[in-house]
Amino acid sequence: MSIEELKYPVGKYQRQENISPEELKNYINEISNFPARLKAAVQNLSEEQLDTPYREDGWTVRQVVHHCADSHMNSLTRLKLALTEDVPVIKPSVEAKWAELADSKTMDIFPSLQMIEGIHSRWTVLLHSLTPEEWQRTFIHPQTGRTFRLDENSGLYAWHCRHHLAHITGLIKRMGW
Repeated sequence: MSIEELKYPVGKYQRQENISPEELKNYINEISNFPARLKAAVQNLSEEQLDTPYREDGWTVRQVVHHCADSHMNSLTRLKLALTEDVPVIKPSVEAKWAELADSKTMDIFPSLQMIEGIHSRWTVLLHSLTPEEWQRTFIHPQTGRTFRLDENSGLYAWHCRHHLAHITGLIKRMGW
């Protein structure tokens, strides 16, 4: 496999301008089902396997799990900000630096799996509750200066779920675990 295929096992995120109600439903399902799918993928891995990078110079499985908890927590916060403020400027995180912190590099994954389950439960309830107008609410990402709509951000995070799950399941398959 090429480094590009290992980095983007489900392909790069493709931004969509017009998102249908059916696509939103698919995004919500992807976000809703992610915790169970992630847990199933990692629950029988040993400590050594959890500390295996999914590619050369990539994060370990452990770091990927903790990253998902961190990133998805931020996405839920961005959703809430966009629903309660007028075009908020969000606070970005430097995910590469977060992945190097002790909790991401050495901590057991169980607390992050619990976080992901709780975050996704709350996130899914909110996503199901959105009106067509609320799906169009926005926030600004200061690193890019781009304005993101909530429907678009949901598509990005549905992709994010598939993307990181594929990092883990691809490694498991390649290693024969």
